[in-house]
Amino acid sequence: MVSDATIATIAALMVTASLPFYLYGAWIMIDAETVSWSVLVYHLKFIVPGLILTTIPVVTWMLPRLLDQLGGVLVLHAILGLQAYALLVLALTGIVRILQVKRDADLYEDPEREVDLDELHPDMSAWRGRLRVGVFGYVLFWLLAWLLGMSQYLGRYVLG
Repeated sequence: MVSDATIATIAALMVTASLPFYLYGAWIMIDAETVSWSVLVYHLKFIVPGLILTTIPVVTWMLPRLLDQLGGVLVLHAILGLQAYALLVLALTGIVRILQVKRDADLYEDPEREVDLDELHPDMSAWRGRLRVGVFGYVLFWLLAWLLGMSQYLGRYVLG
């Protein structure tokens, strides 16, 4: 049987390994002058593995143990993590609508066309706001949960 410390180490490594994927995926979007379909797909090639590296330990190891460990800092860690995922869902509600409108306007096929995105749909600015708030919030709460989780990991399995 695999020890709790080994599983915790694997989980910590997986979640930590997702950070470079998130950072590079964000850099792709920040650095892109125009977001074409190929830029979006390239961006997702990094974001999706980052999400997978974070979500697998959460679903397979952290959530099943949550009720046995509810107390103190672990409750805060769980709340921060759940808040991160809630904000990710908020971001997805914005990006799905933005993708639909941009695809309908052929902006992914002809990304050089000069179009004010807010003129494509009356709700575009609200969707873009959801996307920004959701992504920023996800990253913020992910970092806070990661810092708290790493401090718990170090205290319990490395230093303790």
